[in-house]
Amino acid sequence: MQHDKQHYTNASIALHWLMAALLVATAATMELKGIYPKGSAARDTLKAVHYMLGASIFILVWLRLLARSVGSTPPIQPALPAWQARFGVFVHIALYVLMIGLPVLGLLTLSADGKPVALLWGWQLPLLPLEASRDNAYWLKELHETGATVGYVLVGLHAAAALFHHYFQRDNTLLRMLPGRR
Repeated sequence: MQHDKQHYTNASIALHWLMAALLVATAATMELKGIYPKGSAARDTLKAVHYMLGASIFILVWLRLLARSVGSTPPIQPALPAWQARFGVFVHIALYVLMIGLPVLGLLTLSADGKPVALLWGWQLPLLPLEASRDNAYWLKELHETGATVGYVLVGLHAAAALFHHYFQRDNTLLRMLPGRR
């Protein structure tokens, strides 16, 4: 956990970028599955990969929260206006809520639909004890998909803000999270 006062720890940086890659891959699997016919092996594989990636995000988000709770946050220099700092905190909290909530909603959706959560290599997640109901599955799926759309917007805001800070405000916001910038 190499750390200095101007950068996040190597572990925090690695988790951040790993989770960014997992989020992109998770979204891509659902977007790509639509090009294959229902019931096809390729479509089923993409769904299984999506479920496995979602479960990985759910596990890793707790490690990120632990790392944030025990580590320090390097200050942004020069300091941000208060409204920007508050907005950044709001976006980060919303991202964490979604990284926890979307996998839970996905599992609830499949449980309500009575569908086993098939992962790769024959693994399965147990269904949650939920009354199987097409209506419940439908609104849970809608909530899951709406949350994913909100997630796209939040990730876009997060990335745009990092680039804005780096290229226009010329502060160290982005540099704190880049690997190899010691």
